[in-house]
Amino acid sequence: MMKAIIFDFDGTLANTLPICYYSFQSVFKEFDDKNLSPEDIRAMFGPSETGIIRENLVHPNKEQAIELYYEKYLEKHLHLVEPNNEMDELLRSIKENGHKLGIVTGKARRSLEISLKALQMEGLFDVIITGDDVINPKPHPEGIIKALSLLDLNKEDAMFVGDSEADIAAGVSAGLLTIGVQWLEDYQTADFITQPDRIIKEIKHFNHILNEFTIQSRL
Repeated sequence: MMKAIIFDFDGTLANTLPICYYSFQSVFKEFDDKNLSPEDIRAMFGPSETGIIRENLVHPNKEQAIELYYEKYLEKHLHLVEPNNEMDELLRSIKENGHKLGIVTGKARRSLEISLKALQMEGLFDVIITGDDVINPKPHPEGIIKALSLLDLNKEDAMFVGDSEADIAAGVSAGLLTIGVQWLEDYQTADFITQPDRIIKEIKHFNHILNEFTIQSRL
């Protein structure tokens, strides 16, 4: 029986990709005098923001650059990330139906907490695994496996939902029912190489899919 829904965050639960792009662009322009496109930035995704800066910034002052990232992330969050009432209703309906909620994200905990507070999502999730909590980022399944362990659930008891190729590969590798989503204005992957069990393009269709698989698991 499906007992938990574990989500990616950026591009899945919230349209935070624009604020991520803006913050990285600000950092690399300030420290390396480099103009990065969203495609350039997506190509670096995997590690947390701190990991991306440490691995890709040429300038030696990595810690100052990381602080600038968080400064820009907080400064423009309200302007670049709009609340999504449909998403809020979905998450609350999932909780009300007795399912546990989780997040497995490559984001650092510090930026995730900024977003959860700004979007009034604090306290909704039973488990949160960030990029700070794993050695191997997605597409490695470490974060998902760790979330299942903390929830004390088997892989058959949960589904994983994400918008990137790395998300889908991680979910499939972990052995979970895996859903690819393209339901926000900005998402990471238009065509998945690893095939998810379902692809959802509108938030309103999620409960139908959840009910479908819940019924199947009872048969």
